[in-house]
Order: sequence, then structure tokens, then C-alpha cells
Amino acid sequence: MSHVLTPFHLAIPVHDVQLARQFYIDVLGCGVGRSSDQWVDLDLFGHQLVCHEVPGMAVRDAVPTNPVDGHAVPIPHFGVVLDMPTWSALAARLQAADITFVIEPCIRFAGQPGEQATMFFHDPSGNALEFKGFKDIEAELFKT
Repeated sequence: MSHVLTPFHLAIPVHDVQLARQFYIDVLGCGVGRSSDQWVDLDLFGHQLVCHEVPGMAVRDAVPTNPVDGHAVPIPHFGVVLDMPTWSALAARLQAADITFVIEPCIRFAGQPGEQATMFFHDPSGNALEFKGFKDIEAELFKT
């Protein structure tokens, strides 16, 4: 199925909106849109991510996982599919910021259809993020 990609909108809970703002802007490099004391709109590689502070929310320290290509992948998770140069620059930025990775930047499904770079980490509230990189997104994203 061929279609034009449009930005997604995702709203997530955070325990501290100011800490989330700092992480997503300063560490991930997101742009900022509208905001209040309880939420902030972020530009996550052209997509709209909204962090909503949830009073009394505890930081998630354990999430279920599912085995994928030899790794325990946190479920649920979200992220963005990037071209390889952008993915590599983000991986370097995160490593320079001493981010603790759940799954270090690596190549998944090496030499197979759908080969991809991937990395997993958590935001300050324990939301799991995955960023993928493909040499040719259109040709490889849904390849089986």
C-alpha cells in the first residue's frame, strides 16, 4: 500500500513536565510548540509529541519485554524511523549525553531483508523510546 506519510500525534504521561521538556529539547533536540505548566507540545523529527504531567505518577522502572533478534525489547515503546545519517548523528548525540541505553545502538537483522539500525532508551519518566535507521526507508521499512 502506497501513501503519503503525515506526522503522527502522540500524547504520553510524564511525572515531571519540566524534566521531560529538558530531556526532549536538550538531549533529543526537539523543537517546542505550545505549552502550559502541565503539558508541552514537542516537534519530534516532524511529529507532534505531547508530554502531559500526571500528578502522582511514579517513574516506571520496569516494563515488559519481548524477544526480538536476540534483544529484550521494552513494550510498549515509540520512536521515529530515520535515515542513516540522521540516526547516526542522534546515536552520537545520545552517547555524548551519557544516556543509559536499554539496547545500545546496533544493527538488527544484519544481512536480512529489513536490516536496520536501532537503539532503545528511556525518558526521565520511564517511557521507552526506539529510534530506527534505514539506508533506504521506503524500500526497507516494511520488507519481509
